[in-house]
Amino acid sequence: MVGLSDRLDFVLGKKVADPLSELFDISTVEDLLRHYPHRYMTQGGELTEKEPAEGEHITIVATISTATLKTMKSRNGQYLAVALAAEGQQIDATFFSPHKLKHVLVPGKKGMFSGKVKYFGRRWSLSHPGYVILGGDDEDGSVVPSGRIVGGGSLAGVARGAVDATGSVDMSVFDRRFVPLYPASKEVESWTFMRAARQILDQLDTVEDPVPSGVLVERGLIALDTALHWIHFPDSVEQKEQARERLKFDEALAVQLVLAARRRDVSTRSAPACPPSADGVAAEFESRLPFTLTAGQQRVAQEISNDLERGHPMSRLLQGEVGSGKTIVALRAMLQVVDSGHQCALLAPTEVLAAQHARSITMMLGTLAGAGELGADERAIGVTLLTGSMGTAAKKKALLDAVTGDADIVIGTHALIQDRVEFMDLGMVVVDEQHRFGVEQRDALRSKSREGISPHLLVMTATPIPRTIAMASLGDLETSTLDELPRGRAPIISNVVSSKDKPGWVDRAWARILEDVGQGRQAYVVCSRIGGDEADKKPRTRSATDDGKNLPETKAALDMYEMLSGGPLSSVRVGLLHGRMHPDDKDAAMQDFNAGEIDVLVCTTVVEVGVDVPNATVMVIVDADRFGISQLHQLRGRIGRGGHQGLCIMISQLSSNGMSFERLKSVAATNDGFELAKLDLATRREGDVLGAAQSGTVSSMRLLSLFEDEDVIADAHACARALFDADPEMKDHPGIVAMMKSAWRSDRAEFLDKS
Repeated sequence: MVGLSDRLDFVLGKKVADPLSELFDISTVEDLLRHYPHRYMTQGGELTEKEPAEGEHITIVATISTATLKTMKSRNGQYLAVALAAEGQQIDATFFSPHKLKHVLVPGKKGMFSGKVKYFGRRWSLSHPGYVILGGDDEDGSVVPSGRIVGGGSLAGVARGAVDATGSVDMSVFDRRFVPLYPASKEVESWTFMRAARQILDQLDTVEDPVPSGVLVERGLIALDTALHWIHFPDSVEQKEQARERLKFDEALAVQLVLAARRRDVSTRSAPACPPSADGVAAEFESRLPFTLTAGQQRVAQEISNDLERGHPMSRLLQGEVGSGKTIVALRAMLQVVDSGHQCALLAPTEVLAAQHARSITMMLGTLAGAGELGADERAIGVTLLTGSMGTAAKKKALLDAVTGDADIVIGTHALIQDRVEFMDLGMVVVDEQHRFGVEQRDALRSKSREGISPHLLVMTATPIPRTIAMASLGDLETSTLDELPRGRAPIISNVVSSKDKPGWVDRAWARILEDVGQGRQAYVVCSRIGGDEADKKPRTRSATDDGKNLPETKAALDMYEMLSGGPLSSVRVGLLHGRMHPDDKDAAMQDFNAGEIDVLVCTTVVEVGVDVPNATVMVIVDADRFGISQLHQLRGRIGRGGHQGLCIMISQLSSNGMSFERLKSVAATNDGFELAKLDLATRREGDVLGAAQSGTVSSMRLLSLFEDEDVIADAHACARALFDADPEMKDHPGIVAMMKSAWRSDRAEFLDKS
C-alpha cells in the first residue's frame, strides 16, 4: 500500500517517474493524483438495429470483411475503404493514410472501432475511426494480445494506458463510460498518466481527510479519498461532478486559510495608534481644500481614520475608478499619521509615477510642505523623493532625511525596499498600484518600522478588482471602494478605428488633436513599444487566443514621434516620453507637459498610471489591440481630468471583423471599470489577471475558476474565518495546516511557520 507522501520512483519505478518529475514537476503520489484529467473521452454507444444519428459517437467490435484502396474523386490521393461486419450488419469505414494501414486492416481481422457517424446519402459510415486489433485465446477474440498494441487513434491510446503488470491489456477499461484525458506532452502521453493513476489508486491507503467532517456534512461534500478516485475514474456524470465540487472547495479553502492566517498574524501585532488631531496638519490641509470631498471620499476617509486610531495595523485595500480621487484620500490618511509623530512611505511602481506623486503631493500641501524652508507654514512637513536612478548626493540626502525623521513622507520606487533604507519611526506604508507588487514586497517595506511595531498598510489600485479576485488574492485586506467621479468630470467618449478598413479615419484622429490643441488643450499618443533597435522592430505575434496569426508590425514611439512632429502635427509642439530615456529627461518631459510647454506627448505606457495633467483631453492609442483591457482603461483615464470632455481613439491595424476588434469595442462601450475587470477575467488567463499580487497564494488552483466559482470562493472565505475563530492556533486541525502549506509555495512557507 502507498500513501500520498510516497515518492513516485519508489512506487512506479524511475523509468516512469523521472519524466514526470522533469517535465511536470510531479514527484510524489499526491502530485500525480492532483494532476487531474482536463476532460474525459466517452466510449460511445453500442450498435443497435436503429440507424444512428449523424454525429453520434459509437464503438463497435467488428470483423473486417473487405479492405480496398480507392482513389479520391475531389483531390489527389487514396483512401482505404473498409467493410466491417458486426451483429449482422455491414458498416463502412474510411481510413486515410492508407499505405500505412493496408497491411494492418486486412480481411478476417477482428477489432474494436470507435468514431463519429457520418452519412453519405442514405448510407452511414465511420470516418477514420480509432481502432485496436483484437485477438488472443478468448472465444470471441475480444482480447488485445500481449506485446505491441496494434491500433491507432484514441482507442489505441486507451489500450496502452490499460496495460497491466503482465503486459496484457485490461479489457475492462473499454467498458468505462468515461476515460480520463490528462494535460500531457509528446514525451509523456495522457495514457501514461492514466496507467500510473490506475496503478496508484489500486494500492492507495485510505486518505485521511484534512477538512473537519462537520464542514463536509454542512456542504454535502464527499470525502477526499472518494473524490480522488472519482475524479480520475468516474462511473457517472454525478460522480465526476461531486469529485470536482469537493476538490474545488479544497483549492479555495487552502488559499483562504493562508489569507486568514495572514489576517490573524496582523491582528496580533502592535501598531502606532494615530487618533485624528483637531489642530494638526491633516485638519489644516482639509480646511484649505478649494473643493469639497465627494461623499465616497468622506466615507472612505472615515473608514481609514477609524483604522488608524487602533493599536493594531490597518490592512486595507483602497480601490476606485481612474480619477476617483484616491491620492487625496491617501494623503489625508498619511497626514493623520504624521500628526501622531510618525513617518509614512509611499511605494510607486515606476519612477515617473513616484516623481508625479512627489510633485502633486507637494503642490496639494502648498505651504504645508517644505518644512524649514522660507515661506513654509510653521506646521509644514518634509516630503522626500527616493528613486534608484537619483544622483549620489540627492540619494544620500534622501536616505539621511528618512533615518533622521526630517522626511515625514518618503515617496519612492522599489528603492525603498532596499536594505540600506532606514526610517526613524515608520508608522504607515501606502502602496500604489498594488498589482505591481507581491505580498513579500509589501512585507519587506513594513519590516522597516521600529522593532515590535508594524506600520499601518494602505494599498491602492485604479484597476477595479472583481469580488472573486479580491477574495482569492487579497483576502487578507479589508476593502474600501470609491465608486464615483469627482464633481464636474464628464465620462470619456471612446471610439475604435480600423486603419486597415478605414485609413482616412486615422487622419481624422490627428486632425481632432489639432482642433483640441487649437482650443488650448493637450493630447497623448500612446504606442505599444519604444523602437530604436532591431530586436524591438521585429513583428509581434499573438497567442493562440488571437488565432495565432502573424500580425502587422507595431508602430514604435520613436518612429511615431518623427512621423507626427514632421507631418500631421508639425504645427504644434510634440514631445517624447518612454522608459529608456534618462530619468532626468523623463522628468523634464513630464514637467514640460504638465506646464503646457508640450502640446502632444508621444509616449509608451509609462503614463499608464498616476499621471495627472488636467488639461489633456485627447488620447490616441496606436495598435490598441496590443494592450490589455485594464491597461486600456487605465490609459484613457489620463484624459478628461480637468472638467473638459475627454476623447479616447483606439487605432488597430486589424480588420474590424476580428475578435480583437470586438474586444476593443467592448472597452469603448463602457467606462465602468468593474464591468471591464469582469470582461478581463473572462478573456484572459486568471493568473495573468492576478499578477504579482497572487504570489504564493494560487499555485494550487487546478479546477477552481475565479470567473465561474465565486460562490465556492465566498463559501471557503467564510469557512476559513470560522475555523480560525474557533481554533486560532490550529492545534486541533493538523490537516488544515497541511492544506495551508500545500497552497503556499515552498519558498513562501516560512510565513506560515512564523504565524
